[in-house]
Amino acid sequence: MPLQNRVTPTGEIIATPHRGMFTGNRGIIHDPATKTLLKKRWSSPAWITCVCEFKGWRRPVMGRRSWTELFFLDEATAFAAGHRPCFFCRRDDANRFRSCWETGNGAKNIRAPEIDAVLHGERLERGKKRLHPPPVPVAQLPDGAMVQRGAESFLVLQGRALRWSMAGYSRAEEAIDNALLLTPPSTVHALNAGYRPVLHPSVQCVPSPLAGEG
Repeated sequence: MPLQNRVTPTGEIIATPHRGMFTGNRGIIHDPATKTLLKKRWSSPAWITCVCEFKGWRRPVMGRRSWTELFFLDEATAFAAGHRPCFFCRRDDANRFRSCWETGNGAKNIRAPEIDAVLHGERLERGKKRLHPPPVPVAQLPDGAMVQRGAESFLVLQGRALRWSMAGYSRAEEAIDNALLLTPPSTVHALNAGYRPVLHPSVQCVPSPLAGEG
């Protein structure tokens, strides 16, 4: 049975056999004896996204009283859930993110805890995922932003919306013009300032709306 450690764009943690491209954590939120989650879904405001392989280190997943290993389809999914790049195992990416975050949000010499404090206010509302009205029409959001309509999440890429699933992305058959913003606004500003998140390879398999026409 798969462990309950896969994160959706809404920040929910579910059990699924799909592992994804990134790991990360929100602190210690599991019982190592049973490898099950505690009732809380975070124990630290530093919600980070890490690489799955680093210097050959190996960890028993949920096997000890240390940070709880979570997994994400891709970096856009992690951003939507409210995470940011890790400054330890992804230092170059984290520094690029911080630079773009500063530019996009009009800040200077920002520290990771200060970014975490802003993100924590943007990702949660009364303990649940906070949704935001998009600042522009969905099609004008930057690549890598994610939105929610009803029970479904969508990635914005080159002006169109791709339907998210734990297995990857697929074509949305209808326009997504009344969705709410999942990705925290400050992260959206970082995307607008030039940060390019790592996307799941399935985005390359989604046909263009004009494919096959003509």
